[in-house]
Amino acid sequence: MGFGSLKGDLLRLAWKNLWRNRRRTIITLTALSVSVLLVQAAHNLAIGVYDQMIASGVRAGSGHIALYRGDFERSRDEKLSWPLGDLQARVAGLDGVANVLPRVYLPGLAQSSRESRGILLTGVDPAAEQEVNPFLRKLPAEKMVRTIDGRDAVIGLRLLRELQLKEGGKFVVTVQSRGGELTSELFRVRGVVKTGIKDIDGSLVMVGRKRAAAMMGAPGEIHELAVILTDRDRERPVFTALKNMLRGRGDLRPVTWDEAMPNLANAIKLDYASQKFIFSIILLIVTIGVINTLLMSVMERTREFGVILALGAGPARLRRMVLAEALILGVIAFILGTALGSLVTWYLVDVGIDLRRFVPENMEFGGVVFDPVLRATWDISWMAQIALYIVGLCLAASLYPAGKVARLEPVEAMRHV
Repeated sequence: MGFGSLKGDLLRLAWKNLWRNRRRTIITLTALSVSVLLVQAAHNLAIGVYDQMIASGVRAGSGHIALYRGDFERSRDEKLSWPLGDLQARVAGLDGVANVLPRVYLPGLAQSSRESRGILLTGVDPAAEQEVNPFLRKLPAEKMVRTIDGRDAVIGLRLLRELQLKEGGKFVVTVQSRGGELTSELFRVRGVVKTGIKDIDGSLVMVGRKRAAAMMGAPGEIHELAVILTDRDRERPVFTALKNMLRGRGDLRPVTWDEAMPNLANAIKLDYASQKFIFSIILLIVTIGVINTLLMSVMERTREFGVILALGAGPARLRRMVLAEALILGVIAFILGTALGSLVTWYLVDVGIDLRRFVPENMEFGGVVFDPVLRATWDISWMAQIALYIVGLCLAASLYPAGKVARLEPVEAMRHV
């Protein structure tokens, strides 16, 4: 009899042994399969939601990659501006770059005839900004700032109410120029946005980039060049290309989105760490269940094992039998769990989880607003890893029962009742 035949006989015997106690085996397989389903689907949903948050955050914030002078992303020192020159066109020409957004940021004071509030004056290129920025997604084109050097302004809804203004109303913005003098300009409310983030809605004043730079006393300069990519997978090659492009440009440097937006990056890391902890608890419970199933199966067959040993079978054969039972459990759970996980992931990708009945129109997380329809994304490598991990977990959980069988003494085992 060949090795293949012996192996086949061992697997057939292990299969029969598993179904001696049908109820226990079904319960264990259900627990294993549901665990694979939960871990796979929850991970895919989390990755999909994180992608949504990052996509929304980079468009409203720093971009996938941002160019700054010095440590502007941390200090927000308005003196760290720099001349744009032809850099915008050169960056836009890189492979994998979808949009390039120059921006100016100036803290200041907004005053109406009735109230005054601290604000952040943001200078932008209106057409490019509205195409990309999710805060401006629902703003009609005729309500957007018209030119980069005009006196139109788009402001947050909360700020509009606090200043007791209406659309079309006038207000004054005062900032400190590069020379230290206070500079004031009159603006007219062209449009109003509601982002869902209290701080932004209460401080946003968006104007043309050239007008903001002139108020700063540094015409043609910007604080941030936000680079939006066609795909996040392009981040590394584009980042490398930007570093090469900026050689000889003083203290200009590229910064990835997770450095420029640490609140969002840290929120995602913390959330995923909590999920990993929950995954670990689920897998621990499953491990205990597998050990219990195999150990009970072994204890019920102690007398039978004693007879087999007395007939000349070695402890290694019994050990392999228990391991084969665990392998079969793991493989069945692998197939069923992955099939169920794929069906649930398919639903979450195609339909998603609609939370619009329970939450506001936009959800905020880590300082970023994103769509309340949560959708998953496929992570095939993770699904394969967790399925294979379940098989390995079953084998690992069988080591103690297998070791217990291997230590049985034939005479004592045959006396077992």
